[in-house]
Amino acid sequence: QVQLVESGGGLVQAGDSLRLSCAASGRTFNTYIMGWFRQAPGKEREFVAAIARSVLSTYYADSVKGRFTISRDNAKNTLYLQMNSLKPEDTAVYYCAANPRGGGAKVVGMYDYWGQGTQGTVSS
Repeated sequence: QVQLVESGGGLVQAGDSLRLSCAASGRTFNTYIMGWFRQAPGKEREFVAAIARSVLSTYYADSVKGRFTISRDNAKNTLYLQMNSLKPEDTAVYYCAANPRGGGAKVVGMYDYWGQGTQGTVSS
């Protein structure tokens, strides 16, 4: 059973940065596609970023491209999301997730394992 625990959320002002972390346990971390998703009040959970096993293949939602950076440290079983130039519309609960399949990096239904979420709030 894979367990994922997010941390690093908080309350910041527009233009500030947050760095989210996700600690993974229970399976071989480096065999999974890892992703970040977010859910804002009244909205569906949406894809933010993903990173493949190779760590050289990354994917981003258009809304965060150029501002957010996903990375993974397979030796430490940890996933990161560096969020810069934050905007109020980035306010959401952020979830890390693990996808044991060979594809579907941007598809929420392909992820079998989820963390509890961490709240990121951006004020104007």
